Amino acid sequence: MAAKSDGAVAAAGPGPEEAAGGARGSAGGRGEAAEVAGGPGVTGAGGPGPRYELRDCCWVLCALLVFFSDGATDLWLAASYYLEGQHTYFGLTLLFVLLPSLVVQLLSFRWFVYDYTEPAGAPGPAVSTKDSGTGGPVISTKDSAVAFRTKEGSPELGSRPAPSSASTYRRRCCRLCIWLLQTLVHLLQLGQVWRYLRAMYLGLQSRWRGERLRRHFYWRMLFESADVSMLRLLETFLRSAPQLVLQLSLVVHEGGAPKLLPALSISASLVSLAWTLASYQKVLRDSRDDKRPLSYKGAVAQVLWHLFAIAARSLAFALFASVYKLYFGIFIVAHWCVMTFWVIQGETDFCMSKWEEIIYNMVVGIIYIFCWFNVKEGRSRHRVTLYYCIVLLENAALTGFWYSSRNFSTDFHSLILVCVVASSFALGVFFMCVYYCLLHPNGPMLSPQAPGCIFRKAPGPCGPPADAVTSPPRSLPRTTGPERDGASVGGERAGTPTPPVFQVRPGLPPTPVARTLRTEGPVIRIDLPRKKYPAWDAHFIDRRLRKTILALEYSSPTTPRLQYRSVGISQELLEYETTV
Repeated sequence: MAAKSDGAVAAAGPGPEEAAGGARGSAGGRGEAAEVAGGPGVTGAGGPGPRYELRDCCWVLCALLVFFSDGATDLWLAASYYLEGQHTYFGLTLLFVLLPSLVVQLLSFRWFVYDYTEPAGAPGPAVSTKDSGTGGPVISTKDSAVAFRTKEGSPELGSRPAPSSASTYRRRCCRLCIWLLQTLVHLLQLGQVWRYLRAMYLGLQSRWRGERLRRHFYWRMLFESADVSMLRLLETFLRSAPQLVLQLSLVVHEGGAPKLLPALSISASLVSLAWTLASYQKVLRDSRDDKRPLSYKGAVAQVLWHLFAIAARSLAFALFASVYKLYFGIFIVAHWCVMTFWVIQGETDFCMSKWEEIIYNMVVGIIYIFCWFNVKEGRSRHRVTLYYCIVLLENAALTGFWYSSRNFSTDFHSLILVCVVASSFALGVFFMCVYYCLLHPNGPMLSPQAPGCIFRKAPGPCGPPADAVTSPPRSLPRTTGPERDGASVGGERAGTPTPPVFQVRPGLPPTPVARTLRTEGPVIRIDLPRKKYPAWDAHFIDRRLRKTILALEYSSPTTPRLQYRSVGISQELLEYETTV
């Protein structure tokens, strides 16, 4: 893996690069699309850029409230089972709380260890400088885990004076305190809470600091938000989803009106699942400058969509499991295997290695047991329709088998539960249609779609002209050895041009959009093809690459651009702008 930074410091004033893709706000849909070059919200080198707003802080506080309510109600219910002498229910409830939490805390602490551990014998990522063909120095990184070094004659990254013994001692004490604090936080199972608070702190710092530090803190806030959203997604489907099915099954098995504590636990788990899915999609869209950000209205619509869809799914599971426990286990395993195979054959590209990708696909298979989760680039309406048709048939079959075991003539309560399953699923589909038809970031589904470019109201076509420097195509395969070396793959030379993709859902002719080319300013070149949406960009999941980018970004007076390698064009002409 390699990253390179090209060019001298960009000019601080307005320039032709201002219409490039770093203009949109990153959270909450503020500035869902930049207007035209020089318009409000447009940022170039030295431009104002996106700001962390009050509603972003409120969103984090709500996420913390959801997190604590879910954990507290589960622990309270487990203690209630123990005091009532129901040790089996106590053990299962506590198991679904502690085991997923331990797994997530270990993963979070592993990320912390890597972020705060410097490579052996080196103070930072590998950086070297050389002359650029454009007249400025080129900062390039090769193997970002190697030593930080600079070639002679570099004005930007010259050698620094050796720190004094007092400053070295203070630095070591600070690092020791950080390690002790993080160890204590993760032992107390509060790793996600720390990351939520840190993301909010970094966002507020980006709002209060000067221009240069504001960009740096905003970038770090995006990284922290990505980390906590991935951790929460993993934890909720390992903890809240099975907890929801377990408590619903116990309530159905006991019959009658549910008690207060089980009802609170069920509600908290359901809200946690819906909130985490919507929050994950929002942070993912906010992190990618080739996608329009998700507004808070769209996020709320997603919460309601997943809330009712998962409620219907979980209640159908609980009804069936209350009578046919063995067959329910067989059904869950079979459904998970089918969904995992479906995800694997789609050739997802989320992780940096093959085995990590397989593990990720297995986790997505668990998510598909309960709800829809997009993992593939391109039109999703056909896949969504197929998935929910399967879910509708499964819900109807599971509920029908359970209802057939009841007394039709006298059990009016069973008929009410069947109606609840049907109405909840219908509401979930309704809010899904509201999201796609009215609140989708790319515009209504049944009207002309907004293009993948993030600018509008400007003359000219949306596609790149010949030899243009623009955003890379998102339909790129994972880099392989022959592709990296330029060998022919599948009968084609790696340098064979391929048409770039700029539309999320091609259909009716898009609104013409112009994209002003930016050729100035510092550039960080990454020797990887850009991952396809809805995957995270490599600099969000590869922590070596992240550390290198943060080091280069902090040392640059202006916000650098990120440029991924294009498999389709051998001379790396395609690039994209960072949003920070």
